[in-house]
Amino acid sequence: MATTDGAMIERLALIGNFLPRQCGLATFTTDVYKAMRDRFPEIAVDVYAMDDHPGRYAYPPEVTGTIPQNDRISYIDTARRIEASGAQAIWLQHEYGIYGGPAGEHILALLDRTTLPLIVALHTVLEKPSADERRVLEGLLQRAARVIVMAERGRDILQRVYGAEPRQIVMIPHGVPDRPLVAAETMKGAFGWEGRKVVLTFGLLAPNKGIETMIEALPAVAERHPELLYVVLGATHPNLIAHEGEAYRDRLKALAESRGVASNVAFIDGFVEHEELLDYLQAADIYATPYSNPAQITSGTLSYAVGMGKAVISTPYVHATEILADGHGVLVDFNDHEAFAREIDRLFSVERDRLRLSQRAYERGRTMIWPRLAEATLTEIKAMVAARPRRMVQQAPVMKPLAPDFAAVERMSDATGMLQHSIYSIPDRRHGYCIDDNARALIFMSAMADLDPVVRDKWTTIYASFLQYAWNPEARRYRNFMRFDRTWCEDVGSEDSNGRTLWALGITARDAQLQKHRDWAGAMFDSTASLALDLGSLRAQAFALLGAAAMVEAKPGHQLARTILQSLPDLHLELLAEARRPEWQWFEIVLAYDNARVPQALIRAGKVLGRQDLIDCGISTLEWIVDKQTSPEGRFRAVGTESFGRPYAEPLQFDQQPLEAQATVEACEAAYEATGDARWIAEAQRAYGWFLGHNDLDLPLATSADGGCFDGLMPGGLNRNQGAESILALQLANCAIAGLSQATSNVAGASRVVA
Repeated sequence: MATTDGAMIERLALIGNFLPRQCGLATFTTDVYKAMRDRFPEIAVDVYAMDDHPGRYAYPPEVTGTIPQNDRISYIDTARRIEASGAQAIWLQHEYGIYGGPAGEHILALLDRTTLPLIVALHTVLEKPSADERRVLEGLLQRAARVIVMAERGRDILQRVYGAEPRQIVMIPHGVPDRPLVAAETMKGAFGWEGRKVVLTFGLLAPNKGIETMIEALPAVAERHPELLYVVLGATHPNLIAHEGEAYRDRLKALAESRGVASNVAFIDGFVEHEELLDYLQAADIYATPYSNPAQITSGTLSYAVGMGKAVISTPYVHATEILADGHGVLVDFNDHEAFAREIDRLFSVERDRLRLSQRAYERGRTMIWPRLAEATLTEIKAMVAARPRRMVQQAPVMKPLAPDFAAVERMSDATGMLQHSIYSIPDRRHGYCIDDNARALIFMSAMADLDPVVRDKWTTIYASFLQYAWNPEARRYRNFMRFDRTWCEDVGSEDSNGRTLWALGITARDAQLQKHRDWAGAMFDSTASLALDLGSLRAQAFALLGAAAMVEAKPGHQLARTILQSLPDLHLELLAEARRPEWQWFEIVLAYDNARVPQALIRAGKVLGRQDLIDCGISTLEWIVDKQTSPEGRFRAVGTESFGRPYAEPLQFDQQPLEAQATVEACEAAYEATGDARWIAEAQRAYGWFLGHNDLDLPLATSADGGCFDGLMPGGLNRNQGAESILALQLANCAIAGLSQATSNVAGASRVVA
């Protein structure tokens, strides 16, 4: 199906409930699927069905995949599957209660991990949402290119309550089947209703359906029309069944008995199939929706009744007031059983009025048949797909590396240390501090060459003081997380945070410009670094190795540092031998964060110890991880966080974080220093270019004007927060690239950032 600009719509992803799950949304999504396949058979529609009871339903072959409602990981896995499917857009059916998490927030996790244009059909639009309901709907509005409402009131609420963009919203009525208008009498025999005047209400049985109002109305009607039969068709709502079984249905039966109309009421308990439902509708004379909720935006049963040409009597909830306007039905007040009785009596007494109302309803229904919904929705899908920006992979322009800049680091720091997180560029004090970031900041104080000496002295002291205060002598471990009020969240920090602290101490002991800071770092290393020998985490060991290598370079005879260097690398070689496969040259069977630090640590350790086997292993594994971090276009592609923990699996594209680019730059710097091979300069520049926009989305993460860096590259764009880890990743990468600049100038063909 060609779009207006010549593109073809060939595949869509449809998310919602699906038959045989028994609910109105499952019926709707199934009808939507059939309408698209019938009207546009050339378009493949992949159905992803929400599953509230995994294993219960025998889904048909039309269902491409299922999403267990409360399994957040399944939402993320489905996002990956949709991205890989070739789908050009996502069509989401949204209703509260079918997606997992508070107010169904798990669906946002799926949508945030796809880049495809999104159209959302809203089956409920709440005028007074809870905080969670508002948050989820606002998340959908931010993500969606188009939002479908099924009543104009929905458009009004979205703009007035949620601030939605008017151009984003489109009104497409609820779809209805296309059947001929027939006399009810011709259909009644199939149900044994010959000679009866039938009023029908259909849907899952629940207190908000107003059935009590109808039962209260029946005595007055039955007095004038004793052949009256009120049919209540539908199973009890599953949530009600789980809470009280069939007690509600029994109460309704008791009410009918007490009002003397038990013989005039038929309860049909069951979830009827689609064609059978239409037969029931066509056999009824009048359709009633006595719902008690005035805010109900959509009623599929009401739409079906209008589509079948039924004379409808309804309470004035939102959908009813719109679809029955201009004489297409009868509206009566909520809970007004006398009004229901009066109008039912009138329509049964004056057949001409009932038949005229039936004809008008049927004519309105012809504008709502499923093919019209399919056509209207596809028009919107074509428009949003055509409007989607198309990325063109081009040769990246020559780009000058950024000079190291202390501004953003200082912005995130106070007299205690560096704060962890931010909201956009503003520090978020709720999350306090961590030793990881302060250790990185301390390294930066030694790495940045051009910094005012007074400023350097002040902030080196503050970051060093944080590390010093974090030491817990009783546990012989560093603490990690500190609240904003300077109280610790724990007695012992993670192994990684302890290893990273030793790394910072070794770098400071070697590189700090002031002797007093070198002396302090050396003393702290001496008194705490023995903890490295007890670390079990691969990355924590790598961090400790980097610190020990720096300490030996500062003090060649340092025995504790040499002991660390002689003890840990062989453990890494053993891990590599155990995990290695022909296609998997890595130390673990999974990928995680800071991957390039492990090869970097082996290279640094091998250089200090004079062990070529460690250097060779570091180089070969760095080659392997660099290859995994290269996109088909030849750009750096950080291993996405969604890749973590997947045994022997290829890395996934998102979410990409600055930490990975920095680690790769510095590992390549180590490889160049160990080998003199200019390819490592090019690889360092490739990874560094990721910060400047040489990445999968062509978006720079560095904010060059103030030294900031965004927190990550997501499928839909940037995570625009600027936390400490991201800022320091950029600035330390700036320092590493600056350190390579002299070598770069001497290597032909490596004088610019490689795309």
